[in-house]
Amino acid sequence: MEPQDTGVQYSRWNDSSRDEVSVNTSTAEVSGCSRIYTKLCTGKIGIAVKVIGGNILFWAVFVVGYVTGYYVHKCK
Repeated sequence: MEPQDTGVQYSRWNDSSRDEVSVNTSTAEVSGCSRIYTKLCTGKIGIAVKVIGGNILFWAVFVVGYVTGYYVHKCK
């Protein structure tokens, strides 16, 4: 595995009242799954995906329950 280029460096000088914090990130090797997750699961698109997924799940359970109830309670 290759080392990542991400890191945090903190520098403090005694003769100055300034603190310096630098953060280095490498975005060259962002995986495809991470990009898809970021696009579909965050923000307004993420909310819409969750609402649509919830509706699909609700109707799937409803239909399975309806069909099961029909055959269980069917009069002979």
